[in-house]
Amino acid sequence: MGIEGVNSRIASIQSRILALQGQQATTATSSTAAKSGTAPAQGSFASHLRSAVAASTAETDKTYKLNSKGVPEDLVAYGNGKIPAEALGQVGDTRHKLWAPAAQNLNRMIEDAKRDGVKIGITDSYRPYAEQVDLARRKGLYSQGGLAAKPGTSEHGWGMATDLDLNSEALSWMRKNAKNYGFVENVPRESWHWAYRPRS
Repeated sequence: MGIEGVNSRIASIQSRILALQGQQATTATSSTAAKSGTAPAQGSFASHLRSAVAASTAETDKTYKLNSKGVPEDLVAYGNGKIPAEALGQVGDTRHKLWAPAAQNLNRMIEDAKRDGVKIGITDSYRPYAEQVDLARRKGLYSQGGLAAKPGTSEHGWGMATDLDLNSEALSWMRKNAKNYGFVENVPRESWHWAYRPRS
């Protein structure tokens, strides 16, 4: 892993530490308000911190068996546009979802960009098969000058691609940093389309 990847992991761990510190402060305040006379367990924060670090490392280091098109075999078993809800993860507090590892990394990337003063929005994510058919009908196939992949072949149908709302500053940030989170800009004419590439 390069320096940028290590820095990215450190930033992710730091954000988890801040969240846990907030939880600890809330617990301490609640305990005081309840006047229970007992202090929060001293090992609690350290235990949560160790769990956060372990989870972050597992997220970053996990590898997947991919097929010839770079799609994880566990997703291939479901079928494009047929990914079950339990295999998807939510992007922030939006209605958007991606394959869970992709969603985790996108969330981390959006938070890190925010700390850099850069706003990354999201306009599209996982597309069930029926939505792919509708999009192809409305916007035409990419191979024919339109904007949609052939239904059943879309990276969105695997939950491994997202369309982002990026101003020029955010696009520049993405082009510099997205690879550290596993995302690549891989569709000509579509600077908003970013695909997740898991490690194999």
